[in-house]
Amino acid sequence: MLDGVGEWLSGLFGPWGMTGVLVFIFLIFLIDALVFPTLPELFFVIGFMANPSLVFGLELMAVGVTGQILGMTTLYFIVEHVRIPEKIKRVANKYVNFLILRDERMLLVNHVAPMIPFAGAFISIVDIWRLDRALMYVALGYVMKYSVIMTMSNFFYVYFNDGPYELYMILFVVSLIAISLTAAFIKKRKSDKAHSS
Repeated sequence: MLDGVGEWLSGLFGPWGMTGVLVFIFLIFLIDALVFPTLPELFFVIGFMANPSLVFGLELMAVGVTGQILGMTTLYFIVEHVRIPEKIKRVANKYVNFLILRDERMLLVNHVAPMIPFAGAFISIVDIWRLDRALMYVALGYVMKYSVIMTMSNFFYVYFNDGPYELYMILFVVSLIAISLTAAFIKKRKSDKAHSS
């Protein structure tokens, strides 16, 4: 059923080929950081299926982190130039104070256990957060997470190339997303209990 997913994606862009796939992944990460969640992990793996090589994987990682950083900084500057009600600022700061880490390092954890949606807005609103430090942790978390995803995708491609490797790759990413959401839920509950006691 999943045979040829990568070929389908590359064929979708016709004459644009792999460049089209890279632009598509860039837009997925940009939209994920700027507008609404897009399951970028899943699309990253589907993009990798189009050309499961180390060079193309690194190109995917480069355009993905560029899209994510651009989306976050765009949202940051939008929020910086919009008058945010004090009530919303208090709620955002209170929410961050309930997390395990209260500074920009939370954005590193956010790649494993997503607890901060629209991070660009949070970077602007939270009093003690700085954009440069936040982007450093975002980039570091991105490289760590997507290096693992690319390595595992390459593993499935090399060792299961005669079988349904695409299915294994997608199941791996879906499992990773499920684990991340579960970890976020557990961390949030622990944080709530710690602050209520």
